[in-house]
Amino acid sequence: MHQIAAKCVPRVLTHDQKDSQVAISQELKETVINNPTLLLNVITGDESIVYAYNPETKLQSSQWKSSGSPRPEKERMQKSKLKTMLICFFDQEGIVHREFVPPGMTVNADFYCDVLRR
Repeated sequence: MHQIAAKCVPRVLTHDQKDSQVAISQELKETVINNPTLLLNVITGDESIVYAYNPETKLQSSQWKSSGSPRPEKERMQKSKLKTMLICFFDQEGIVHREFVPPGMTVNADFYCDVLRR
């Protein structure tokens, strides 16, 4: 397994940092040109907040009514106050791993490293 490096990226880059970013990007571009299958080995990730919903089933929402009675009004489904974070990793073929962050857990570099090991 490759060593995972985690560090903060500053919001405002210095001129030297910008030059370094350009040099690294050009080097990566050359590497991909020389080895077109390289990106087939890339796994990327994303995180998203997921809200809990409590939708009714079709059976639960059915009501007896006569043919002349008005259609029942249905409540709009609303987001629950319950939410969790979903971390998902995928490659060019789709999802390779997904994991819900336990309530109260802080997502930091150590947490991500543990997720990647799983």
